[in-house]
Amino acid sequence: MAVETGALSLAEIQAAADRIREHVLPTPTASGEAVAGVGAWLKAENLQRTGSFKVRGAINAVLQLDAEQRRRGVITLSAGNHGQALAYAAQAFGIPCVVVIRDDAQVTKLQAIRRYGAEIVLTPIGRWQERLEEEQHERDLHLVHPFDDPAVAAGQGTVGLEILEAVPDVRTVIVPVGGGGLIAGVAVAIKQQRSNVRIIGVEPERAPTVSESLAAGHPVSPSRLDTIADGLAAPYTRPFNLTLIQRFVDEVRTVSDEAIIAALTSIVLQAKLVVEPAGAAGVAALASDAAIQRPVVIVLTGGNVDGIRLGSWLA
Repeated sequence: MAVETGALSLAEIQAAADRIREHVLPTPTASGEAVAGVGAWLKAENLQRTGSFKVRGAINAVLQLDAEQRRRGVITLSAGNHGQALAYAAQAFGIPCVVVIRDDAQVTKLQAIRRYGAEIVLTPIGRWQERLEEEQHERDLHLVHPFDDPAVAAGQGTVGLEILEAVPDVRTVIVPVGGGGLIAGVAVAIKQQRSNVRIIGVEPERAPTVSESLAAGHPVSPSRLDTIADGLAAPYTRPFNLTLIQRFVDEVRTVSDEAIIAALTSIVLQAKLVVEPAGAAGVAALASDAAIQRPVVIVLTGGNVDGIRLGSWLA
């Protein structure tokens, strides 16, 4: 079923907040002064259940399934975090779950998905979408897409509600961008209440999916997809997300993998918060632009990082 373009409202995000409240954590908005100076705040979604913001959208989507959809089960594609989140949500409500995941995914993310009881289907990134569609149709499963789903985007938008509550005088919000579900939801939640707040999206230079789609005026396949920030390496965006980004997001910029790792190191050592590369992209963008208006809130999207890789970056 096609998703209605731009179909997301503040009321739907507020309803999602009420719906998921018992199942997710209201994550802290911690001082980012040690990392980025006075007036910087870190929205610590790395401390969320399953280690990322993704559980908000997954829970919101699963809670709205009908009895027949729950009986058949759910499926998704994921680089790891959405897969963990949907597996967690499915396990909580006794729903079968299949995750189609890229075959170079972090072992720790694969282990977490299995721990939550989901079935994993490994596939090369070039066949990601094709394999998803094959498995979905063969097994008659309900798709809970990681970003092309209003229920998922509404759940992610609850991050924006919490930001406004924690930092009511915020001037800028910086959000890492993969497929665009998080920033779409956050931008709607914030701009519908505070139109003067500037929303900045951040992508890796080596996975410019949304940036290149914005330049083209419609979704296009990215020119490359080889970033260290696997959580932001979406193979495409969709009209639903792109339309919301075009309407509510002020700017989407890119950062290098080197800047992301430098930001990750600073967050771990100075802010004492463990993040994965995707979660550090927003701090990387702030570090390169002293003109960004403050107070500024940067979303740390996730903390599911392999210990060996983390150690190598901190060495």
